[in-house]
Amino acid sequence: MTPDEFVTLLGRERATAILRCGERDAARDAMAAAVRGGFRIVEFTLTIPGVFDLIEEFAARPGLVVGAGTVLTVEEADECVRRGARFLVSPITDPDVIRRAAELGVAMLPGAHTPTEMIAAHRAGAPLVKLFPAPAGGPAYLRSVLAPLPFLKVVPTNGITMENAGAWFEAGAYALGWAGVLFTADDLAARRFDAIEARSRSVLAPR
Repeated sequence: MTPDEFVTLLGRERATAILRCGERDAARDAMAAAVRGGFRIVEFTLTIPGVFDLIEEFAARPGLVVGAGTVLTVEEADECVRRGARFLVSPITDPDVIRRAAELGVAMLPGAHTPTEMIAAHRAGAPLVKLFPAPAGGPAYLRSVLAPLPFLKVVPTNGITMENAGAWFEAGAYALGWAGVLFTADDLAARRFDAIEARSRSVLAPR
């Protein structure tokens, strides 16, 4: 999958499942539940124990596009792609990592918050920008940013809820990253994977 193909797919799916978890087996079962619930684009953060094995395992599933989050170095980018990641995500904008993602033939979503950071990520070659952290102005902030910069493909991944998802899209979000509201700490601790599956179906239900 080329970066352009991933951008097209993300624009069609409009949602990614982003998992940060402190226990490997729980992470596997939680992401499997999200996949059963309908997610086709999933992201494992590198803070998960044994994350590279999980990336490789899920990347082997037909019809599933797996990415890696919290990618901070070129070396991490190399290992993620070697294990099957087809997109990389970071909470920061690092031109070296963006450049390496392009060399590896995968899409990159660097983290940015201000218009200056977003345009810097775009000019460094990132086809998408991760809006992080959630701005105080919420969707209104994104709308203000995109008014003079409509060519940016911005993906908010923090502060997304069932209640405000529609407002984010109305403000111009290219897609949304579903993280803590999808994989709640309580459900992960109690291993309520059926709840994660049900919530995934609700998140992806047509509105």
